[in-house]
Amino acid sequence: MRNTVKISVAVAAVTAVTFGAAACSAPSDVPSGGEKSGKNAPLVIAASPTPHAAILDFVKAKLADKEGLKLEVRPFSDYTQPNQVTEDGQVDANFFQHKPFLDQYNKKNGGHIVPVVNVVIEPLGLYSKKIDKLSGLKSGATVAIPNDPSNEGRALKLLADNHVITLKPGVGSNAKLTDVADAKGIKFTEMEAPQIAPHVDEVDAAVINGNFALGARLKPSQDAIALEKTKDNPYANFLAVKKGKENDPRIKKLAKLLNSDEVKKFISDKYQDGSVIPAFGPVRG
Repeated sequence: MRNTVKISVAVAAVTAVTFGAAACSAPSDVPSGGEKSGKNAPLVIAASPTPHAAILDFVKAKLADKEGLKLEVRPFSDYTQPNQVTEDGQVDANFFQHKPFLDQYNKKNGGHIVPVVNVVIEPLGLYSKKIDKLSGLKSGATVAIPNDPSNEGRALKLLADNHVITLKPGVGSNAKLTDVADAKGIKFTEMEAPQIAPHVDEVDAAVINGNFALGARLKPSQDAIALEKTKDNPYANFLAVKKGKENDPRIKKLAKLLNSDEVKKFISDKYQDGSVIPAFGPVRG
């Protein structure tokens, strides 16, 4: 029998406060990228702090000048604002998301954001402060999962692949809680993805996105009790723009730099625990 526990009002309040404070700038405070258009204007990129902004900062410091590219990196700690400010032209591009998440965003919001080039994969992991192996998840245990549709399905597939739960046949990474055929007594707590890591102590285990695990100083290869496979993984994070900006010369320069040997070495050296893996190339699907 499946039990679902929604995030509490108190935690929701914390989420609202955190989102308000965590983003570098609220959308109304961010100058429009369109106001400074032109091939010599700074390219303004919205990005999650870890690892996306860190990668962009490396490009800005070490590679951009050689290409005559001016970069301005704007960190956002939530999953909502980067697409919003890209859609309305307050920034030129963003770097934080994978294709299933973008597809859900565009469908729900009538958005026009399109991917440009894949850069990295950050494996999703199951973490716990209370148990150290999967067998510790007994009937009645609580597991936190992201509440946005694409990452919820991804989390449920991770749990199913590790025999924590059983999904209905054929649902795969598109799974919803209603597709759980046998929860094996597990109770699910749905939370905003950025809020799961700060509240991991409040549940028996939690499925945490790679960038938020890194932000919480978790080492996926060491601390995760289950980790997503990276081979043929459809969740590569990419550079994205509003449709029509794909041919902006500045975007083309940045795409080339993000898939460069220098960036590959930077990622491999900085994230030696396998928490962030280069995944260069065109976006499929």
